[in-house]
Amino acid sequence: MQTQTQRILASAALVLLLAACGTEGGTGSASGPGSGSDTVSPELPVAGTQWTIGAVTVDGRRSAAPDGARVEFGKDGRARGNTGCNTFGATVAVRGETLTVSPQEITQIGCTGARGSFEAELVKAFTGPLTGRLKGESLTLTSADGRSAVELAAEKDLPLRGTTWKIDGLVSGETASSLQPGTGGKARLVLGADGRVTGNLGCNNFSATARVEGTTLKVEGPAATTRMMCTTPQMQLETQLYELLDGPLTYRIDHRTLTLTNASGEGFTARAAEAEKAVKPSARP
Repeated sequence: MQTQTQRILASAALVLLLAACGTEGGTGSASGPGSGSDTVSPELPVAGTQWTIGAVTVDGRRSAAPDGARVEFGKDGRARGNTGCNTFGATVAVRGETLTVSPQEITQIGCTGARGSFEAELVKAFTGPLTGRLKGESLTLTSADGRSAVELAAEKDLPLRGTTWKIDGLVSGETASSLQPGTGGKARLVLGADGRVTGNLGCNNFSATARVEGTTLKVEGPAATTRMMCTTPQMQLETQLYELLDGPLTYRIDHRTLTLTNASGEGFTARAAEAEKAVKPSARP
């Protein structure tokens, strides 16, 4: 028959064994994005993601972000975004759940009031080693001392209508290429709620009627255009884009990127245009 001391020791050993089993089973159960858990995978999966900035906290003071504040983590180790006033760029190194952000450039538009104050707070908070906490479609980046944080929400696909799409590349089957140098960066289009598509396809401004059915965009009838003469690369791009628009196109939107292709796989890509800036980016110390 066991003594009382033996029964106590046996119970303690069983508790330790159960605890060890629970720990062993939990080490491989970190959840991925969208799981609803606040745990993160060993390597925080931010490459190739786009986020809306919701708020920033600095020294315990929380500031809501203005419209347009966003950040995109590229697969090239770069982060690009907008503070709600200026566009910015940074390098990002990911190790486990830690992102080390090194700001590199930001445009120098003077922002007053709430936008200026928020930008200053964001620049402070979005730098150095930050611990990432992913929960569903939310990502919070927190400084080592816990006094600063950036709150992010997964960015939704932009709407086809009402967005200014800046044309930045051509598509041929599985091959995508940048626009030819010298095209000037003027090509863009906007599909309005009134069913008209307007913009510029490299040289001249245009306006036409457009119909959207499902994932198909069809420009109808001849487009009204200006009659300017431009450089050869601009005119060549304009001719190519007009030919592509002369027929039904299948469209696909991936966050801020629009792809339009015809039945032969020929088409073009466009990105949502940022607010126009009057100065070129310059380094900020």
